[in-house]
Amino acid sequence: MAAGTAREPMSWAAEPGPGRSDSSHWDSNNADDGDTELMTGEAVGLDVRPASFVLRAAGAIIDWLTSIALFLTLIYLMGIVTRTFADQSLSAALVIASLVIAIVIFPMSVEVLTRGRSLGRLAVGARIVRDDGGAAQLRHAFVRALSGVVEIYLTFGGLAAIVALLSPRSKRLGDLLAGTYSQHERVPRVVEPVFDVPTSLAAWASTADVARLPDRLSRRIAQFLRQADAMTPIARAGIATELAQEAAQFVSPLPAAHPEVFLAAVAAVRRDRDYRALTLERQRLERVQPVLSSLPHGFPER
Repeated sequence: MAAGTAREPMSWAAEPGPGRSDSSHWDSNNADDGDTELMTGEAVGLDVRPASFVLRAAGAIIDWLTSIALFLTLIYLMGIVTRTFADQSLSAALVIASLVIAIVIFPMSVEVLTRGRSLGRLAVGARIVRDDGGAAQLRHAFVRALSGVVEIYLTFGGLAAIVALLSPRSKRLGDLLAGTYSQHERVPRVVEPVFDVPTSLAAWASTADVARLPDRLSRRIAQFLRQADAMTPIARAGIATELAQEAAQFVSPLPAAHPEVFLAAVAAVRRDRDYRALTLERQRLERVQPVLSSLPHGFPER
């Protein structure tokens, strides 16, 4: 609990926040325009991330190289067989069969067995799903593989690229016919910032009485410190001042510092002290654990 002594009048110095620039602001134009809202049967909107044209092109190149490598491998193996029989008709039939396996059957089978994945899509973090977000089935994979013969192999990807550039979800012709699209599933890793006590308040933090903050206020301060870089300077300064005034009721003495610096120091002090308290509590429980788990009066364990 905070000390009951009279508090000093709070004076917020006009100095910049901890490690931040006041020029940072949220630009609505930076939002990902490729995100599309998907409506479920219960009228709930889901934010999905269709794979961009660049990602789809990179994945298609990897899959194309895989199919070509498979085709050449099959041709080599078929060549061993045809040299044994020396039949021109058999050779032509085996070449056609190898081509069908490499560019139709193999991509279709891989997509069905991996539920929309392939080697290229695995590399870029994408998956083929239905327009309603469900898993693609055999018929979807068959339509996509069959249309891929024309738009990818016969036109060297030109037709697929033109259609994908004109589609809001970067769909190729096979996706339009099958009712599917490529969904980007690889979510970037979010690194939570860790705030330490600012150097200017290090001496104050060693002797300050910072009581336990209400859970709601503590969450608001933590959320503000994480999102301050995305705020406009006016909103950032206003929210920092408001939160600092609420937190000042639990702090004594009050430092003469910028509101954002004050909030960072208060959050760091409470985090460190709560951590030390939990560590001591765990150590005490570990010391008494043998007594709590053992049988009384040396009763033998059976």
